Amino acid sequence: MKDMGSWNEGDWIAAIAAVALFAVLAIGGALAMRRSEEVLGHPRGLFVLFYAEMWERFSYYGMRALLILYLTKFWLFNDGKANLIYGAYTSLVYITPVLGGYLADRWLGQRKAVLFGGVVLAFGHLFMAYEGMQGATDPTVKQADFAINVFWMALALIIVGSGFLKANISVIVGQLYRMTDGRRDSAYTIFYMGVNVGAALGTILVGYLGETIGWSWGFGLAGIGMVAGLIIFVIGKPALRGKGEPPVPLARGREILLYAVGIGSVAVIWALIQFQDVIQTLLIATGVGMLAYTLYEAFKLPKEARERIFAILFLIALNPVFWGLFEQAGGSLSLYTDKFVDRGGVPTSLFQSINPIYIVVFAPFFAALWQYLGKRGLEPSAPAKFALALFQVGLGFLVFTWGAGTGDPAVMTSVMFVFLIYLLHTTGELCLSPVGLSAMTRLAPLHLGSFIMGAWFYMTAVGNFVAGKIGEATGGESGEMSKELTLSIYATIGWWTIGIGAVVLMLSPIVKRWMHLDTLEDGELAGTEELAEPQAAGVHPGRDPSPR
Repeated sequence: MKDMGSWNEGDWIAAIAAVALFAVLAIGGALAMRRSEEVLGHPRGLFVLFYAEMWERFSYYGMRALLILYLTKFWLFNDGKANLIYGAYTSLVYITPVLGGYLADRWLGQRKAVLFGGVVLAFGHLFMAYEGMQGATDPTVKQADFAINVFWMALALIIVGSGFLKANISVIVGQLYRMTDGRRDSAYTIFYMGVNVGAALGTILVGYLGETIGWSWGFGLAGIGMVAGLIIFVIGKPALRGKGEPPVPLARGREILLYAVGIGSVAVIWALIQFQDVIQTLLIATGVGMLAYTLYEAFKLPKEARERIFAILFLIALNPVFWGLFEQAGGSLSLYTDKFVDRGGVPTSLFQSINPIYIVVFAPFFAALWQYLGKRGLEPSAPAKFALALFQVGLGFLVFTWGAGTGDPAVMTSVMFVFLIYLLHTTGELCLSPVGLSAMTRLAPLHLGSFIMGAWFYMTAVGNFVAGKIGEATGGESGEMSKELTLSIYATIGWWTIGIGAVVLMLSPIVKRWMHLDTLEDGELAGTEELAEPQAAGVHPGRDPSPR
C-alpha cells in the first residue's frame, strides 16, 4: 500500500469511495438487525432488493468501466474494433431481458429468475478475472491465446445473467405493494438510488483496482460484489413475503429445462459476440419484423388506441438516437479521456462514475421540477421532454469540442469539459429515460404491454450498437483514435442531434394529441400492476401529478 503522503487524486477518490461503501453496508447491517416487518415505512423486502441490486450494479458498472480499456490495453484490439465489441456487448445486455422476462412471467417466476441470473452473472464476472497470456505485444499472438475464449465466455455469461436479473428484480419491487399503495413511487425512488449508488462505487473501486494494481484485481472485485448481492438475495427470501414466485406450481423437470435454455443461450451469445456484423443484421431484421407486427396490431384497434401506438412508435424511434450518443461514455469518450484529457493522476475508468453521481444528485430535483410545473399546467409533454433530451446530449458534444479547441494531440483537453459533457448528458437522460418508460406502460394497450416494453429495451439495444459504430468511426481507417477526427465526429453528431431535437419539438403537439391523455383509462392500458413501473410525471392527463 502507498504511503498516504504520496497519494494522488485517484488514490484519495478510491479511499473516499471505500469509506462510503462501508458506510452504506453499515446502514444496511443496522436495518437488517431490526425485527419489524417494516423498515422506514417500507416492507423489509424493499431493502433486500435494494442491496442485492446495489451489488449487482456495483459489479456490472465496475466491469463496464474497465471493458474498453481492457480491450485496447490488454487484448490489443485497435480503438475502432474495441468500440464495436463494446457496442455489441452492451446491445446484447439490453436484448436478453426480453427472454428472461418472458420465461419468468410464463413459468419460472421472478425470484428464481433473479437467483439463476445472479449465479450466471457471478461466474461471468469471476471468469473476467482470468487474464491469460501476459506481456505479449503482438496483437495476433495475443488474440491467438486460448484465454480469449474464456473472455468471450465471460461476456456471454454476464449478458445472459443480466437478462434473467435486470428486469425481474424491478418487477418484484412492484409486487411488494398494492396498486393503490401510495408508497410505490417512493419505493422505486429508493430502489433507483441503490442502482446508482452501486454503479458509482463500483465504477470507482473496480476501476481503480483494475487500472492501478491489475485487471484481475478489478474484475475479481466485481465478481465478489456479485456474490455478495446473491447472498443477500438468498438470505432475504423470507422478507419478500412470497412475491416473485412462479405463476403456477413448477414441475422439477420443467424448471431444469428452463435453466438449460438459459445455459444454451450462453453458447449462442458466445458465438454472436465475436461476430458483430451478424448482430447488426439480426438487429435490423428483428426491428423490421417488430415494426410490421406493431403496425399490424395497431390497425386492428380503434382510432384513439391506434394513434397511441403511433405515439409510442415515434418515441421509440428516438431511442437509438439518444443512446447512440449517450453511450459514447463507456466507449470512445473513455478512450479520448485516456489519451487526450489532462486527468491529473485520476485513472480513466473513474470518470464513468460521474454519471451515476449526477443522477443521485439531480434526480430528486427533476422529480420536484416536473411536479411543480405539472401543478401549474406548465409541464412539457413526453415528446417535448424527448426533444429537450436530444438538445442536451447534442449540446454536450458541442461544448466538449469547443472546450477541446484544437485537434493537436499535444494540447490536452481540460478535465472540466469531461464533467460538463457528463452533466448535459445526465440531465438529458433524466428527461428521456424515466419519462419514456412511463409512456410505454401508460400508452400501450393491455394485451401489448409486455411486447411494447420489450420493444423499448430492444431499441435501447439498437442505440448501444449504434454507439459502437460511432465509436468505431473515431478510429478512422487505421483503427487508432485521433483527436482531430474524434472531435470532428463529435461536432457533426452534436449538430445533427440538435437538428433532430428541433424537429421533434415541432412535432410534439401532434404526438401529444395522438397520446389522447384526456381519455386514458386504467382498464384498457398496461400500467404499474402489469409492468411494475411507477408513473412518471409527463404523461398524466390532468394537472395532478400524484399516482393514480
